[in-house]
Amino acid sequence: MPPISEIHHLDCMDYMKIVPNKWYDLAIVDPPYGNKSMLKHGKCGKLKNRILNQSRDEMKEWNKPPDKEYFNALFRISKNQIIFGGNYFELPASKGIICWDKVQPFENFSQIEYIWTSFDVPAKLFRFDNRTGGKIHPTQKPIAIYNFLLKNFANQGDIIFDSHLGSGSSRIAAYRFGCDFYATEINKHYFDEQEKRFRKECFGEVKLQNNSTLTQLKLEI
Repeated sequence: MPPISEIHHLDCMDYMKIVPNKWYDLAIVDPPYGNKSMLKHGKCGKLKNRILNQSRDEMKEWNKPPDKEYFNALFRISKNQIIFGGNYFELPASKGIICWDKVQPFENFSQIEYIWTSFDVPAKLFRFDNRTGGKIHPTQKPIAIYNFLLKNFANQGDIIFDSHLGSGSSRIAAYRFGCDFYATEINKHYFDEQEKRFRKECFGEVKLQNNSTLTQLKLEI
């Protein structure tokens, strides 16, 4: 049977309230950093058509860092965690950090990204150039980095959770890797766009096949 891929258009805090303790083997999350500098790049030259500029007003609404309650809930429902932008949050000291070298030649853009993990393993380096077109989310991560994370920190059959699904890269990687996957996305636009992307990437078409196990469930909250 293909892995489960269950996605909810829902606030992650509402969802996590009903999840049992340590239900997920691994949470891989990319919450908003609350980094105001993301909104300061000018709309000129090659930047004028960037998804970052196109989504500037929307970002003002959702680009707010999670509070302590979010992390308490995340650590309660998952056995292990991988958190993008770990340098923006108050997290426990960790040996198993990941440095993502973005191969970024421009000094006014971040050249690396810090990823925090709960694993007691040697620190790792991931090198990948994410300067690609066709993005549907201003902070979209490449599928390749989720492939790397699953290969190094997960096993086939694990149950994975993503609280901020965004562009759906984590969902695509988990489905291909063979992990059951659950996620929430509060923004309706991104929720719809990632659904189209997932269907195209994993099934080669926009319409899901009848024999797929994808579900859209209503939760009683």
